[in-house]
Amino acid sequence: MSAVEATTHENPSSSAIRKTALNAVHRQMGAKMVEFNGWDMPVEYPASIGCGIIAEHMAVRTGVGIFDVSHMGDIRLAGPQALAAVQHISMNDASRLAVGQAQYSALLYPEGTFVDDVIVHRLGDVEYLLVINAGTREKDFNWVRENTRPFDCAVENLSDDFTQIAIQGPKGVDLLQKLTDADLRAVKFYWVTRGTVCGLRNILIARTGYTAEDGFEIYIPTDEAASARMWNEVLQAGKEFGVVPCGLGARNTLRLEGKLALYGHEISDTINVWEAGLDRFCKMEKPGFVGREALEKARAAGVKRTLVGLEMTGRGIARDGYKVVDDGGREIGNVTSGSPAPFLKKNIALAYVPPEFAAIGTAVNVEIRGLGVGAVVVPTPFYRRPKK
Repeated sequence: MSAVEATTHENPSSSAIRKTALNAVHRQMGAKMVEFNGWDMPVEYPASIGCGIIAEHMAVRTGVGIFDVSHMGDIRLAGPQALAAVQHISMNDASRLAVGQAQYSALLYPEGTFVDDVIVHRLGDVEYLLVINAGTREKDFNWVRENTRPFDCAVENLSDDFTQIAIQGPKGVDLLQKLTDADLRAVKFYWVTRGTVCGLRNILIARTGYTAEDGFEIYIPTDEAASARMWNEVLQAGKEFGVVPCGLGARNTLRLEGKLALYGHEISDTINVWEAGLDRFCKMEKPGFVGREALEKARAAGVKRTLVGLEMTGRGIARDGYKVVDDGGREIGNVTSGSPAPFLKKNIALAYVPPEFAAIGTAVNVEIRGLGVGAVVVPTPFYRRPKK
């Protein structure tokens, strides 16, 4: 099963399942809908409109695709000690952020394991926005609120305040520029700006994404009519660039090619920063953040497992949860995410294995239906977008 399939169920019927403001639009377009972390979301759109997971994936790699990512959460911290609060709860160094800049970071438990990975945006002198994962929204907000009580700052859950549309791919900047008065060429990757988009003023525009491509995420006040109009105008404006709507299936294969972590797979409350290979984002020179002491001890002790990239050499697809075994059939690790890679035309996976099996070129096997299928450890990320 893919990372999407492992956390979804088709034909949701529970009244507890949540819907984004674009839900009716997705259904009108014929999208295949699934339950994802309690949300009714499109996994792919029909081939009759030029879509499907592979077509959607390729559109993002070579042109542009758009995603409804309104299920993601947003937490605002504002006040005199907002920076101190963010520094305390996150592992990256937010003091390095200029106003309008963003960074990848994570919230950690005292044990040095993951509450969640986040993107921290500095929106003003004393204002920060944390973008969090859909499946951890309530948990994250409660954790942030509890761990920032000593600080003089307000903590607000804005998760239901926005429809969030991601416009991803090398032609995304050209598409969005047609619809906004903001100078997008002046916005660097992992920076944000504000502008009028499709006639709506003061819209937050972030040059971020979860596809390993260039792209933007726009934050629209939640309203079904305005959200639908924005979605349709983006699709209309993008026709000359071959834009397609994209679902969770392509979002998963795109992020896997780019080795972008998914909570509950590559990171969790049982995996620490060193094991996940995210130490470049963890600023240990920064004093006093939650989890730092445990990470110091874990680093001194050394890791017993590490995240590697696998390329299948035998015939088979390494799915999430499959065992990684050595030549003798001994279990040595497990696959966290695996699927075909549409752009690379290979079967790839991420897996945790002992350090002695982590060297590039190491041969291992993935157990598929009781048989060991050959794989080799390869450099990651599997895909890097071309430099301009």
